[in-house]
Amino acid sequence: MRNPINWHEKHTETLNFGSRLADAVATGMGSWKFIIVQTVLVILWMTLNIIGFFYHWDVYPFILLNLLFSTQAAYAAPIIMMSQNRQSERDRMQAQADYQTNIDAKLEIEALTLILNKLDVEKLDKIIAMLEEMKK
Repeated sequence: MRNPINWHEKHTETLNFGSRLADAVATGMGSWKFIIVQTVLVILWMTLNIIGFFYHWDVYPFILLNLLFSTQAAYAAPIIMMSQNRQSERDRMQAQADYQTNIDAKLEIEALTLILNKLDVEKLDKIIAMLEEMKK
């Protein structure tokens, strides 16, 4: 038998293709792998343009490279913001689920407290009755 769907599964099921893609892009761009690969590509780009024997497609100050970075930043910023907005939405769902769990736990604790109090009162009544019988 399958466990009931938790808040994380509910949130994941509501994501469309664009949302999943934005999360994947934001996750990829926020990784060391991305930083290292991009650094290697930039160093390679600059080295090939500085020592290129036949053709310098982007001579110093590397205007084409700057244009590529600007384009990347123009697309990356909104994608990362979309992913952060979804993260905030997911955090709100988690907080609501935690709140509901706390309310349910509180109600159960209160019910158990009432039961325990009732048991204590019943025991005390029996003890008092036994003591009164012993007095007679």
